[in-house]
Amino acid sequence: MTELPVAHPIASPQPGAAEYPGLDAWRDLPVVQQPTWADSEVHRAAVSELSSLPPLVFAGEVDLLRQRLADAAEGKAFLLQGGDCAETFEGATADKISARVRTILQMAVVLTYGASLPVIKMGRMAGQFAKPRSSNDETREGVTLPAYRGDMVNGYEFTPESRAHNANRMVQAYHTSASTLNLIRAFTQGGFADLRLVHHWNKGFTANPAHSRYESLAREIDRAVKFMDACGADFDALKRVEFFASHEALVLDYERALTRIDSRTGLPYGTSGHFLWIGERTRQLDGAHVDFLSRVRNPIGVKLGPTSTADDALRLIDKLDPQREPGRLTFITRMGAGNIREKLPALVEKVTASGAKVLWVTDPMHGNTVTSPNGYKTRNFDDVIDEVRGFFEVHHSLGTFPGGLHVEMTGDDVAECLGGADPVDQHAFLERYESVCDPRLNHMQSLEMAFLVAGALGKRS
Repeated sequence: MTELPVAHPIASPQPGAAEYPGLDAWRDLPVVQQPTWADSEVHRAAVSELSSLPPLVFAGEVDLLRQRLADAAEGKAFLLQGGDCAETFEGATADKISARVRTILQMAVVLTYGASLPVIKMGRMAGQFAKPRSSNDETREGVTLPAYRGDMVNGYEFTPESRAHNANRMVQAYHTSASTLNLIRAFTQGGFADLRLVHHWNKGFTANPAHSRYESLAREIDRAVKFMDACGADFDALKRVEFFASHEALVLDYERALTRIDSRTGLPYGTSGHFLWIGERTRQLDGAHVDFLSRVRNPIGVKLGPTSTADDALRLIDKLDPQREPGRLTFITRMGAGNIREKLPALVEKVTASGAKVLWVTDPMHGNTVTSPNGYKTRNFDDVIDEVRGFFEVHHSLGTFPGGLHVEMTGDDVAECLGGADPVDQHAFLERYESVCDPRLNHMQSLEMAFLVAGALGKRS
């Protein structure tokens, strides 16, 4: 992996941060993809403030998710993880958040009904404000400025003031995450997620093949619900859903400041999100990210690209899941459609032979990024679908369980990925391309994906 120059974080823990043996060992290790904060005093104050703020998620919720993921690792549930490539402060509106949650709920309904499996619903939400970059800088028309690293670090506007790394943005990310989680909890616990509203979730979207298939499925669910109602069934379980928040644990100042000690167990938890993952660019075994996340109790994910070896995977297991605890470790593979069938089998075979109970999840987005003829960063929907098919084919051939899907998607009618049943072409990018980083599936492409996965899971069962 090509790495950026090493950044140098603060040398000591901040007042108010949770204290626990080893939590600051990462500070003495090589660390990549970290901001270079413009003002050390602002940075110190921001970290101190974050250290004293309430947790965004609670240890009991994290433990519940670990149990749910353990079920998925055993083939008894399926993980659906979706959301923005990079959240923005401006995009944290009630309409956009509800559209994203609604799309994930629709996808989950398709998967649950089609595969007869419980679906763990998880958003790339309420914390996905930082992104790794392949270069520290960006040049436009002869002007070079720091690359955009997500709203937690700097702004997207191409000006020196916007692109400076401002630690106050970490505090703004915290508060935006808190308001996002508040809305998610209201939507999923307050009636918005009631299964009897499956038709309502589809309102406002243009009819196309995915829309029609969803409406047909919703009618079947309606009939089943009416039958249960006639039998006197209790519908409490249909009125609300569990919904978990996840993000890449990239900016270690932020993650460390939001680490808390659980009063029940005395153990450290990362309270910035329920599920934290390590990216392809930061999974160095001797690096700061792997060390830090090895020391918190959250379920942890690791992205594995086409250069990953079986030995890499086994060593990551030893470091991140030494107790071989089901639900603790998820491998999120991002091989690319042209690599998945060749590269994945050796990893799955050796990990399975080791006895480790990891959850295997496919990320069909990141390995299939291309540039369109008119200059936009995009993905071909057919390539994304082919990687998903390859993921299922590999697991089917090995007798292992394809346990989840991780996608960059939105509930909005954007045009960022080419193709789909209601085809998006490159000319649509001119008016409907909204992502500040990577291209996302729109609402209908996301539903198409769900139907494909449901069919593959249904055949397996």
